[in-house]
Amino acid sequence: MANRTDPLAKNIRGTNPQNLVETIVRKKIHDHTFWKEQCFGLTAETLVDKAMELDHVGGTFGGNRKPTPFLCLVLKMLQIQPEKEIVVEFIKNDDYKYVRVLGAFYLRLTGSDADVYRYLEPLYNDYRKVRQKLADGRFSLTHVDEVIEELLTKDYSCDIAMPRLKKRCTLEQNGVLEPRKSVLEDDFEEEEEKEENEGMADGSEDEKDHHRRSPERERERDRRRDSHRHRDRDYDRDYDMDRDYDRDRGRGRDRDRERDHYRGRDRERERDREGDRRDRARRRSRSRSRDRKRRDSDDDRDREEPKKKKEKKEKKMREDGTDHPDPEIAEANKLRASLGLKPLR
Repeated sequence: MANRTDPLAKNIRGTNPQNLVETIVRKKIHDHTFWKEQCFGLTAETLVDKAMELDHVGGTFGGNRKPTPFLCLVLKMLQIQPEKEIVVEFIKNDDYKYVRVLGAFYLRLTGSDADVYRYLEPLYNDYRKVRQKLADGRFSLTHVDEVIEELLTKDYSCDIAMPRLKKRCTLEQNGVLEPRKSVLEDDFEEEEEKEENEGMADGSEDEKDHHRRSPERERERDRRRDSHRHRDRDYDRDYDMDRDYDRDRGRGRDRDRERDHYRGRDRERERDREGDRRDRARRRSRSRSRDRKRRDSDDDRDREEPKKKKEKKEKKMREDGTDHPDPEIAEANKLRASLGLKPLR
């Protein structure tokens, strides 16, 4: 029940406001001690006291990705959905810089594109230092204007995906926003007025009137103002181009890494297949050599057996006397051998 969104809260960008925080990060916040002890029962009025106690900004940190109190209060604001006037007062608060950053972060998540530019761009002039907790648990020093720059230009901030924001030049073309006025423009006008006053003090009254209403000087002043506006517009365009280039380069690097991974795996498979083919060929050659040796030994045995039989037969004939050169004696010895008598010599 304590984690449920206020029934009177409106949907933001077509979904539950708490769904603007990823499910894993949201569950870690709900399980954290600060959420259970410090954020329970907070309302739009009592939330200000907790925001004034903040001493750093950040997302999740550590090995188990613990959420910071800043992130817990952001989710609490999404849960109770304070009124827009309260959020604007958070942003306009000059005494507590972390309250200002908290209101700017919430407005970036829930506000319209025009409101985001209208209320967050003036914070570029806030150069106060703030502490930021990094992912490894250490602290780093940053400034309020750098945090606002990250909210307006980056896709992720404090481990939360920022909603898509239209470009300022598009809103200016549609008439939703007025052209951005630089802070330095007032200084330029003051310098020009000072130069005009000095020139009028040195010259006559006629020269003063001519200098004051000089069309060339007015054109020069308009040219400086327009050049400054175009410079800001060119800076925004160059920044968007650099961001798109970095994103494309990161995607190309991921594709190259994936391709190298698959190539290495294919090379290992091909190496294993080649080793298997060599082992099979080696076993096949060994079996063939054993078969050849066995056939050769059988052939030698077959050739030696008739020779032994012939030698044995010849030896027996020599003993019987049947191989005597005289045919009559050989015939007589053959007859005597059949009778079991000794042969004649």
